[in-house]
Amino acid sequence: MTTKTGLLVDGEQLWMKLWEKILGENFKIHHLYSQYIGSKRVRRNRWKKLLVAWIVLGILVSFCVFWYMTSPAMEKRKETLSSMCDERARMLQDQFNVSMNHIQAMSIMISTFYHNMNHPAIDQITFARYTGRTAFERPLTSGVAYAVRVLQSERQKFEKLQGWTIKRMDSLEQTPVHKDEYSSEVPEPSPVHEEYAPVIFAQDTIAHVISLDMLSGEEDRGNILRARKSGKGVLTAPFRLIKSNRLGVILTFAVYKTYLPLNATPDDRTQATDGYLGGVFDVESLVEKLLQQLASKQTILVTVYDTTNLSYPISMYGSNVSDDGLQHVSILNFGDPFRKHEMRCRFKHKPPCPWLAISTSIGMLVITLLIGQIFHATVNRIAKVEDDYHEMMELKKRAEAADLAKSQFLATVSHEIRTPMNGVLGMLHMLLDTDLDVAQQDFVRTAQGSGKALVSLINEVLDQAKIESGKLELEAVRFDLRAILDDVLSLFSGKSREKGVELAVYISDKVPEMLIGDPGRFRQITTNLVGNSIKFTEKGHIFLTVHLVEEVVDSVKGEIESYSSDTLSGLPVADKRQSWRGFRGFSPEGSSPAFPLFSIDHINLIVSVEDTGAGIPFEAQSRIFTPFMQVGPSISRTHGGTGIGLSISKCLVHLMKGEIGFASLPKIGSTFTFTAVFTNGACNSNDQKIQQINKQSNSMSLEFLAMRALVVDSRTVRAEVSKYHIQRLGILVEVVPDLNHAFCSISAEDANINVVIVEQEVWDKDFAMSTLFVHKLRGIDISVAPKLFLLANSVSSTRASVLACGVPASSVIMKPLRASMLAASLQRAMGVGIRGNLCNAELPLVLGNLLHGRKVLVVDDNKVNLKVAECFLRKYGADVVCSESGEEALSLLQPPHPFDACFMDIQMPKMDGFKATRIIRDMESKINSQIQQGELSIDAFGNISSWHVPILAMTANVIQATNEECLKHEMDGYVSTPFEAEQLYCEVSRFFLDCIK
Repeated sequence: MTTKTGLLVDGEQLWMKLWEKILGENFKIHHLYSQYIGSKRVRRNRWKKLLVAWIVLGILVSFCVFWYMTSPAMEKRKETLSSMCDERARMLQDQFNVSMNHIQAMSIMISTFYHNMNHPAIDQITFARYTGRTAFERPLTSGVAYAVRVLQSERQKFEKLQGWTIKRMDSLEQTPVHKDEYSSEVPEPSPVHEEYAPVIFAQDTIAHVISLDMLSGEEDRGNILRARKSGKGVLTAPFRLIKSNRLGVILTFAVYKTYLPLNATPDDRTQATDGYLGGVFDVESLVEKLLQQLASKQTILVTVYDTTNLSYPISMYGSNVSDDGLQHVSILNFGDPFRKHEMRCRFKHKPPCPWLAISTSIGMLVITLLIGQIFHATVNRIAKVEDDYHEMMELKKRAEAADLAKSQFLATVSHEIRTPMNGVLGMLHMLLDTDLDVAQQDFVRTAQGSGKALVSLINEVLDQAKIESGKLELEAVRFDLRAILDDVLSLFSGKSREKGVELAVYISDKVPEMLIGDPGRFRQITTNLVGNSIKFTEKGHIFLTVHLVEEVVDSVKGEIESYSSDTLSGLPVADKRQSWRGFRGFSPEGSSPAFPLFSIDHINLIVSVEDTGAGIPFEAQSRIFTPFMQVGPSISRTHGGTGIGLSISKCLVHLMKGEIGFASLPKIGSTFTFTAVFTNGACNSNDQKIQQINKQSNSMSLEFLAMRALVVDSRTVRAEVSKYHIQRLGILVEVVPDLNHAFCSISAEDANINVVIVEQEVWDKDFAMSTLFVHKLRGIDISVAPKLFLLANSVSSTRASVLACGVPASSVIMKPLRASMLAASLQRAMGVGIRGNLCNAELPLVLGNLLHGRKVLVVDDNKVNLKVAECFLRKYGADVVCSESGEEALSLLQPPHPFDACFMDIQMPKMDGFKATRIIRDMESKINSQIQQGELSIDAFGNISSWHVPILAMTANVIQATNEECLKHEMDGYVSTPFEAEQLYCEVSRFFLDCIK
């Protein structure tokens, strides 16, 4: 007792000395901090890192101390458990081996004294008496039985000799423990089999199995067959024993004739088999007896498993419940290599709580935190750090305010410039609908083109400003890639026809139909690249291709020869492989990617734009992506442009997690290639607009389903492009190189060709052959002659040759090919209904059908914009009502109202379009709820139970008025001013498409 008291006093004195030392060091730390931090020699971040490092070090030391103090006890506990478990496993295995050896000796005895004697010396009484007296030599068995092998030819004689009928065992057999429980049934005679194994001798403890056919039980049959083929003892899976319903296994030995050779094969053993001796092991009771012999039985929990099936081990003894997670596994070998067993041991009680280790580690952690707190408090007392902090925050606020002012200035300037431009372009558009002579129309179109160029320049400058400020972000919406590129082709189709340049798009079939990404920015990149190609290409072709990166990699791996000269127009082009040579995503050889290519959700695209233009001089290629830089001083005067398009495209490609590069040869052409990562949009089907587009495409494709087309083209690449666009309509396509092969294909008995599409180059190559082909086609002996179409780049170059051959001008399909334009041409020529996508020439008629009789509200504070929008919408038959403020729009759109849609400006004084939209949606939601609850009569609201007027944003502010912003404020769409017929159709068709007749 005196010793313990002395230790406590010494401990208290030690703690007091340690605390006084900590307080003394506090004043030294304060002095050092005042000296160095006050003189700006050390920055605050360095002390913060030191403080964090100190706390982390203290926590690590506390854990190390705890581990060091508890690990010896844990290791000793593990060793104790291992020793105890191995001891029990060894005892169980030894006693099992003793029993197994005795059973094997009994099998030899039966073979000698029963089968190899003229008068058997063993009967049931002798067997039962012997097994009962020698049971002590088999400490783990609960019974022994012998089954004789009986063939079908010997069954009747055997049953007569024994005086009983062989019974089937499966009606009484116990299934493995993880299946059904025991069910007592009356034994039935065993059905006819090639052989039987009825039990003729059995120990008294299991005498109920006499006359049962062991081969009729599923578990015993497999056991017996393995035993007689191997010549060794085999075990069954654990199952409930007959009658006793106790968990057990059966050890089986085959009894052979004495003259069986040592090197006998499995077939020899089967033929030499006389019977089968089985020992029944009641596992539960036997293991329990074994463990009771040990004094420490209650210390640990023992579980014996049959682990033959690792995914579903069978518990033979014990329980899985334990309070301690520590476990030791000892392997058991019962002599059967087929079956695996193991013993798992756990302590019954949890280890004692290591209070000394816990208190020591917590004490060290508390000391560490106290020192850290003193350190932190000292740092916070220094006023200079606080002054620097406030000064830095003030500078940050000024920088943010300057950046915000810049963004607001750009937005204001954009709106103020585009607003009058909206009026100019709108009035020019209206002026084109009046009676003008040719010169006046040319003047108006020139002014209109200049205005659009100015708007495009404004957009590019604003994009560049957003890139510099880091505020350019991408949307993530679902879109149709093929429809986007069809729109790009439509934009440049007129210029390509004027120049006679072939413009084409090809998209690999492996590219998904729908993607998730930013369709507007993807369109901007491709439009910029194709637009540059249009500027600098006077002959040949412009070819845009889209593939998966995986396809390109595989194709490069398989290429051995030089780059193919088979191009779209036949003119040489720059090798597109050189355009991605510098990509970081590819290895230096360009044959294997350095990043994981694909997953289920992510799609990596590679897009190439190939042209046969003037090319880029070698000295200018290094600055091609520099903002506001052009190839030469004469470029801007000859072709126009600001030189920032490629710079913006490069930034957008990087935002899409891709890369951009090019290959160019002067006087040969250029090939620009970029990669982009999108998400697979096939799994999302909730987008209403995409569903509508798919519905139109499907209805268009059904009109051409099962039709067959023949494409006549001598160029492989060009033929593949034509085939790609025709197959988009669901038409089966065959390609032939010339008119002779075409006529042979049509004349075949099973041809059934509906459409023949001939390339202009093939048609003009031999005019006499073309004329002869037309006469043969008209004179062919089939019920319905195929329709003939010509693919041409220019109307003027084809009109004379077509009319001379007697082919109508309506049969000429102008390039570039697009699904909607191709469908419309085939529909007109073949007389099927026009319900597919619409070409640009048909937009005014369809817009008239959509808007005719519709009451539309236009809200804008600018009278010029109101007048332009009113004239534009009235042109298509809409009944337009104008409003100059958001407050007036609220009163007009108070349900019930007669309006079918509303075009609303975003930037208006007092109440902007976003705020007005939110109030309108709240009104509609409140009235809809009252109608559904019966508080308001539906008759008073025009028999409309759900009010929701489509509201489309209408503004010239291209920074704020994004589609994402409009959706966030519950608007239904976005229309940029000045109006464009195609954009207006895309928006209003989502609401009024059912009016197309």
